[in-house]
Amino acid sequence: MSSRFRFFFISLALTSFAAHGNELRVCAEPDNLPYSHQNETGFENRIARLLADELKATLAYTWFLQRRAFVRKSAGLCDVFVGVPSDFERLLTTKPYYRSSYVFVGALQSFQDPRLKTLRIGVQLVGDDLAATPGGHALAMGGAIDNVTGFPVYGESPAAQRIVEAIAQGKLDAGVVWGPAVGEFAYAKNLQVREAIAPRDFPLPLQFSISIGVRRGQGALREALDAALERRRDQINAVLDEYHVPRFR
Repeated sequence: MSSRFRFFFISLALTSFAAHGNELRVCAEPDNLPYSHQNETGFENRIARLLADELKATLAYTWFLQRRAFVRKSAGLCDVFVGVPSDFERLLTTKPYYRSSYVFVGALQSFQDPRLKTLRIGVQLVGDDLAATPGGHALAMGGAIDNVTGFPVYGESPAAQRIVEAIAQGKLDAGVVWGPAVGEFAYAKNLQVREAIAPRDFPLPLQFSISIGVRRGQGALREALDAALERRRDQINAVLDEYHVPRFR
């Protein structure tokens, strides 16, 4: 896209902000660290603040549980979702601002580790139906079933934090966890984190690119956010480093 047309799209987006009182309206979970919290201490809160400042917009939150059909249920409440998969079909997404992976935490070395069927391993369970994550499916493919404990993502504290606590207390030996969710908690307990490389012929991805999502029809806003992400790239990377978010190419 030429610089002339890019300027036009960004100008349209800024006009959209003005229609909402110059607000960048973000939907986020109220208690979902390390991503977001009502006190704005999550790394996605920090990134949203950088983007709002870059766009000279007021950051306005709607605290909303992002469960099944959250895009439809939040219609009219917000325009922006921080930290969605880049291929998320229900939203328009920006260019990725980082790429991460499921990781091993603790004693597990790989999906070919000879101890795979005997180590006590924790995994996240997602959604209302407690579905296994790609990491959990990879463990099952290697024969680790009876020695795996699932931790629902909905609970009194983040599933990643509960897995780390169980490892630190000796109740588990290892975990296979989404990297951005667990990095800060593992660092606090001095636990090693390493990339989980998928076993041969495994049909699911373990790495995902992450973007900002906006509602369909808001291409001008996406263009403005893409430009803001590029200009604030160094600061965003510094936030991700501060929260020990593992990134991979």
